[in-house]
Amino acid sequence: MSPEFGSTYREIEEAGFKIDAKVEMLLSSDTNTAITKSMGLCLIGFADAYERLAPDMLVVLGDRFEIFAATSAAMIAGIPIAHLHGGETTEGAFDEAIRHSITKMSHLHFVAADEYRRRVIQLGEHPDRVFNVGGMGIDAIKRLKLLSREELERSLDFALGEKNLLITFHPVTLEGGGSSVAQMRELLAALDELEDTTLIFTMPNADTGGRELGTLVQQFVEKHPRAKVYTSLGQLRYFSCLAQVDGVVGNSSSGLAEAPSFNIGTINIGDRQKGRLKSQSVIDCTPNSASILTALKTLYSTDFQASLATVNNPYGNGGACEGIVKVLAEYPLRNIRKKQFYNLSVNDLA
Repeated sequence: MSPEFGSTYREIEEAGFKIDAKVEMLLSSDTNTAITKSMGLCLIGFADAYERLAPDMLVVLGDRFEIFAATSAAMIAGIPIAHLHGGETTEGAFDEAIRHSITKMSHLHFVAADEYRRRVIQLGEHPDRVFNVGGMGIDAIKRLKLLSREELERSLDFALGEKNLLITFHPVTLEGGGSSVAQMRELLAALDELEDTTLIFTMPNADTGGRELGTLVQQFVEKHPRAKVYTSLGQLRYFSCLAQVDGVVGNSSSGLAEAPSFNIGTINIGDRQKGRLKSQSVIDCTPNSASILTALKTLYSTDFQASLATVNNPYGNGGACEGIVKVLAEYPLRNIRKKQFYNLSVNDLA
């Protein structure tokens, strides 16, 4: 809904869907207080929307604070909840606690891997309600007709080079005291050392401290003609970029969940995604320029590039959407909101 973050609701409309309700909730500030107030506005807005729309079920994706508010309102309203991509871990962000909280408020669970299914069950959810369908992003990759290199350059109004990197770095919300800013400065210092490399930045998200990170990126881009920043690439252009670049750099989950399907490398910086499943195409590094430069050297090394041909994505090969739709269509909703805590047996713990 926010123009500052790309007004991406328009992609939903362009895909042919009618939006029945819009909830304005994001304040033009990213302090802890402002984010908390945004959650309050979101809770109020969704309460009104649910009362008017009277949905049979709420389907939510992921672990952001907006989704937590939307799910909380549905729980109180007595609406059954289906949660996508639960059971994952991100030890460097408060999304970790939000994700598991949403799991406990939800009644059906669609996870991306067996490890995540076990974790949802460990949280007390009955195995009969937890379905491993794989990662949803892979379905989108297979469904879309990606832009060619020339089409992408025209759409971006930006020429790709011999070497190209896609960079996304979000706030590390569990590391306060300016840590995210310090880490972004280290990343930009490392990128400043690169030669003959085109850099495509996507803006940080709407978490606490995101605006300051965005300002640093914009200042960097203004000084580097081979760099450009986009508020939001949108799904088609983003995946088309993944098909053309040599690798992704930053701390976004996409580097772990979608990039491996393009057989490109990922430089995963810091702890924001710590705990998530990773393929051999992911290079972990600490958030300092020396470590990031070492990771970049590895990314472009002959041996690493050769290894990318055999990369398997731990989030599957597609089919998540069909699996989710099948369960949603067939699962009986009668008494679904009443659930018992599922206690693990001795065999489960072995």
